[in-house]
Amino acid sequence: MLLTYGNNSGAMFILLSFSDYPEIEMPLFLVFLAIYSITVVGNIGMIVIIRINPKLHTPMYFFLSHLSFVDFCYSSVIAPKMLVNLFIKNRAISFLECIVQYFFFAIFVVTETILLVVMAYDRFVAICRPLLYTVAMSQKLCISLVVGSYAWGLICSLTMTCSIIQLSFVGINTIDHFFCEFSSLLVLSCSDTHVNQILLFSLSTVNALSTLLIILLSYMFILVTILKMQSSRGRQKAFYTCASHLTTITIFYGTILFLYSVPNSKNSQLTFKVASLFYTLVIPMLNPLIYSLRNKDVKDTVRQIMKIKFIALPHLSSKVR
Repeated sequence: MLLTYGNNSGAMFILLSFSDYPEIEMPLFLVFLAIYSITVVGNIGMIVIIRINPKLHTPMYFFLSHLSFVDFCYSSVIAPKMLVNLFIKNRAISFLECIVQYFFFAIFVVTETILLVVMAYDRFVAICRPLLYTVAMSQKLCISLVVGSYAWGLICSLTMTCSIIQLSFVGINTIDHFFCEFSSLLVLSCSDTHVNQILLFSLSTVNALSTLLIILLSYMFILVTILKMQSSRGRQKAFYTCASHLTTITIFYGTILFLYSVPNSKNSQLTFKVASLFYTLVIPMLNPLIYSLRNKDVKDTVRQIMKIKFIALPHLSSKVR
């Protein structure tokens, strides 16, 4: 592995990003900078809010805090380099930088899919087994589920990254994307990539379909349980507790399934990049908004923080005078 990497040490990649549309690069830079700024503030803010509000020290928000962390991380792996490439002409990236970018991106994307399954299981226990919820979703189990999510993300990422390192790349290669995406790298390799393509298809299909199937099964049981409730208020409350998670799942898996359906052609490359933008930048920005706008405790905590801030500012300014 190390020897193969040594052979690739002189290889360079150029990320084309959106260079085919130079007239919109600056507007795109401003839009993506705004999206990334909201992503950083929103996700870090969500983590802080969950930590400082005792009402949010529950399994659901424990998982949500890690979802926010993962969203922040995998967006941060992609966005800074993409923003720089929109602003400068030299878009070269070394083989090592490319591999490191893909490695961390794969960890956090796979971890996100597992966390969404864990959150679906949490909602299943809360609604279908409410009397056993405290016992079933113990602190030990919650920590184990989160650690397992990161561990599976790491295993998948190491597997895919090691398969890339075994390939050979010569000279300067052009990637028609805004980050080092796996299938784009396979096209540029001088080696036989048949095994790598099978590995990519197998892992991505297993991860996407198995997690989606578990989520759908969880919500099928949840729906049956809700329909059996005699109280309309109870049904409304149950639907409300699932609404944010369902919205997140719909957007995330909708984008992933759309990417699967995009044909491999030059005409579809722009569509592929736009869809990739959606799950690397837009979804990490939307998730904290989805959960905060629909949650009274989160909104109350934000109001308290803002209230303390506005009270403290005049007091500080008067001291300075």
